[in-house]
Amino acid sequence: MIETIFVVILGLLPPLLSLCLMRRAEARAQSRLRMAMAAVERRGMQSLQRSGEQQYVEGIGFLTGDITCRFNARSPHLRCAVNPVGPCQDCRYYESIEFV
Repeated sequence: MIETIFVVILGLLPPLLSLCLMRRAEARAQSRLRMAMAAVERRGMQSLQRSGEQQYVEGIGFLTGDITCRFNARSPHLRCAVNPVGPCQDCRYYESIEFV
């Protein structure tokens, strides 16, 4: 009788440990995700405040760099497709586009 109880307990032990470890890992992952989202939000706000190169375009959002250039990446993070770190002034790749 004792042997049977021991075998049942021994059989239930791995799933219980696995469940405990899964819940702990899930809680840790949720915590890291919350911290990462908060960091991205803070970084985004700081970049909007410190960047004088960003311009708001209706329907698109914030764009970085000279938006009249053909190679502008149309992104708040990248300035240019051929010269991503910039600067836009005196860039040898600059090609003006006409807005309709």
